[in-house]
Amino acid sequence: MDMTSRERVESALRHRDPDRTPIFEYVLLSPLADILLGRPYGGDPDNWPRLMQELGWEGAVRREAIDRLDLAVLLGHDMLYVVPNPAPPGTAEVKLPPPESLPDDPVERLKQRNELEEQLTARPRDDTLFIYICLKEEMHQRGLDLPILAPAYVHGIWTDVDLMQAMLLAPDVAHRHFSLATQRALGLVESYLSLDIDQVGVGGDIAGNRPLISPASYRQFIMPEVRTVTRRVHQAGRWAVNASDGDLWPLLDDFLLGCEVDGYLEIDLHAGMDLRRLKAAYGDRITFYGNLDPGNTLSFASPEEVKRHTIECLEAGLGNGGHILCASNAITASVPLVNYLAVIEAYRAMFGLPPLRL
Repeated sequence: MDMTSRERVESALRHRDPDRTPIFEYVLLSPLADILLGRPYGGDPDNWPRLMQELGWEGAVRREAIDRLDLAVLLGHDMLYVVPNPAPPGTAEVKLPPPESLPDDPVERLKQRNELEEQLTARPRDDTLFIYICLKEEMHQRGLDLPILAPAYVHGIWTDVDLMQAMLLAPDVAHRHFSLATQRALGLVESYLSLDIDQVGVGGDIAGNRPLISPASYRQFIMPEVRTVTRRVHQAGRWAVNASDGDLWPLLDDFLLGCEVDGYLEIDLHAGMDLRRLKAAYGDRITFYGNLDPGNTLSFASPEEVKRHTIECLEAGLGNGGHILCASNAITASVPLVNYLAVIEAYRAMFGLPPLRL
């Protein structure tokens, strides 16, 4: 008997075999999304100014909700990843002073950032969460029930040189930064829970070709903070998904088990994060979102190679649930439409679904 999308996703998260591997897309941008929809895609930030001009703020948010669901239905997706929408025009924001006015010392710069962060309220503005309300309303009208993953990625260190230096030079200042980040993440979580969001993305980018900090530093500064957020998500009976691309093997136990998360997103095949090896090590505890390679295989291989890559990924993820198919990062302009359609074609053929009709 066929499962619903919600049943399929929850089976994967509970490590029970679904009727087929769930599928969605983490980030799908223009021009592919525009071509598939036949109009500018409201979920692409580059299209937002035009939609605002044509439809106004509320109209643009409602259009984004329609576009996201239209894409999901067209492509047969089982869930959605959705970020908060921009605030209405004229909304006042607390901003960092211009770089030329900041002190030369990285620790002092981080102190200033902490002081500004302390001025902010922990919870996000309600108007930036309007997209989730619109999606729920639109799904209700269409008789759809797709789980939603929403981001609280505030513990990353990618490109934040000041923060990484402060972790060595002034640990107390760095700890304060991550503590404030946790307050912000918990504010997001409370808002998401009030909107009945199913999954929360936690953590943030911490690696490239190798981790940007030592395992000991991750364990000292970041893991306890992410775990605090995860525990609040679990207390509400929802799912927490840690996310970072790059090579995470040196600190993966802490990233997954130490942070007590349910899932791992942005699995970077090009950096050596192989799904078969991950399933063998953590397959009874962690659900893996990926691990299609958008930056290389999907962008530059032939459609037949993309189909083989998709089948290999699906086969690597089989057994006791624990796998949701998607690209490990964004589907950008570098991915030809024919290659993205090859992913969908291979997926549907493997599970005996009728071919996609555009």
